Amino acid sequence: MIRKFFPLDKNYLLEEAQLSLQDTLLSQLIEQVKSEFEQRSNPLGLQDGFSSKIKNYHGQNLKPLYNFYQNMAGVYRFKHSDNQLEFVWDGREHLVKYREEWIRTFNQWINEFCRQELFVQAVLDLTVFLPENRHADLAENRMNNFMLRQFEVKFHKSKGLVAMKVA
Repeated sequence: MIRKFFPLDKNYLLEEAQLSLQDTLLSQLIEQVKSEFEQRSNPLGLQDGFSSKIKNYHGQNLKPLYNFYQNMAGVYRFKHSDNQLEFVWDGREHLVKYREEWIRTFNQWINEFCRQELFVQAVLDLTVFLPENRHADLAENRMNNFMLRQFEVKFHKSKGLVAMKVA
């Protein structure tokens, strides 16, 4: 699904590379969030119903995270890409290069996000506890708020991505 986030969002190879990695990277995100939760909230590894539910969750439904992932991919294209293909001097194909760069950047951003407890809770709300959570929109809004603060961009339905200054 090709979605333009800003007028010059035309690097379709980069977007294809990002979308091809969506489920893999979201599964990694969930595992990292689970690990971060364990380290922070249950360092002794004591098992109760709550921690067991988190530990035994294995990314059965990634769809609630798709919007977050696609927004992050759009931010990456907005901040780091050009709509022109560049020369790749080491012989790799553009798609391979874009995948490697996107994986590296995604993991770096997620490491930064996971340092914030509210982000960890939002991901758990959208995955592990979604059937019980009737306010999934609130968790999505919290995750988008992290992107606003981190990247200084805002998502407008009509304008797409817009650079903003955050106080």
